[in-house]
Amino acid sequence: MQAILLVNLGSPDSPSVSDVRKYLDQFLMDRYVIDTPWLLRRFIVSHILKSRPEQSAHAYQSIWTKEGSPLVTISRSVQQKLEARFDGPVALGMRYGNPSIASALKEIAAAEDIIVVPLYPHYALSSVETAVQEVKDQAKKLHLQSRLTFLPPFYAHPRYISALVKSARASLTEDYDHLLFSYHGLPVRHVEGLGPDKDYRVHVQRTSELFVKEACIPKEKWSLSFQSRLGKDPWLRPFTDEVIVDLAGKGVRKLVVISPAFVSDCLETLEELGMRGRKSFLEAGGQEFRLIPCLNDHPAWIEALFSLIQSVQFLKEQMSQQKGGT
Repeated sequence: MQAILLVNLGSPDSPSVSDVRKYLDQFLMDRYVIDTPWLLRRFIVSHILKSRPEQSAHAYQSIWTKEGSPLVTISRSVQQKLEARFDGPVALGMRYGNPSIASALKEIAAAEDIIVVPLYPHYALSSVETAVQEVKDQAKKLHLQSRLTFLPPFYAHPRYISALVKSARASLTEDYDHLLFSYHGLPVRHVEGLGPDKDYRVHVQRTSELFVKEACIPKEKWSLSFQSRLGKDPWLRPFTDEVIVDLAGKGVRKLVVISPAFVSDCLETLEELGMRGRKSFLEAGGQEFRLIPCLNDHPAWIEALFSLIQSVQFLKEQMSQQKGGT
């Protein structure tokens, strides 16, 4: 039997200060997020947790729904729709918070093969790498006998690009002055020396170029930026919050923003961009701020995701046949 494990970032159990503090502690203490020795990381995180949970709780409260966290709710919908197409169980695990990766692996522990799908199009230590390592660590702790196969970053896959364009088409048919690709930011040191296969900057540039080519967007009508920086270390530039204001100052009146690094709407898209970004743009002289929803559970994304998983299955079968023939 084959099974699928979908892995997303995660969310607090509730928007309360205590639950947000617990979530942030787990997130920030990840060595792939703050890459310092443990003792220094503990000191830094303890300092951050003095004030950050209350601020973040207020932000989470502004996007929370009756069903709970948007990211978790959307991820569960993707899980259910994918399971309706896949001949086997589909489990969902969050790198931080619940449902945990350990609990998800327990659900599908009987599977001979597990295809692990980190729901991140672009490689980064703080997204793909930490998800992969956590799955391996938890599988080892559980003494799992299943064979694990990991879906690689799919930032340039035609099905992913096509799904992005299809999901954004309605927002792009209306008149606009500029399209801004806002990607999650990373510390500069997280992308140095990894090579082009793991260079986040290369990946996001490629996604943007393929998108505008398929969507027929003129070169002068789009740009990209990076959001969600934390701390004082050098981060990838330009910064989204600054670019939004600059565009308004340069005469852009109708701005469309898309966030291809996120497959599910979450705090960074709904609150950081959809609320604070919109406010900044309008206050700087802009007239219309349009945020394109993430892929979420769009039919084109479910189809693309299923196709990506099928390609992994095909490669596994080929490798198995080659080994059997030697």
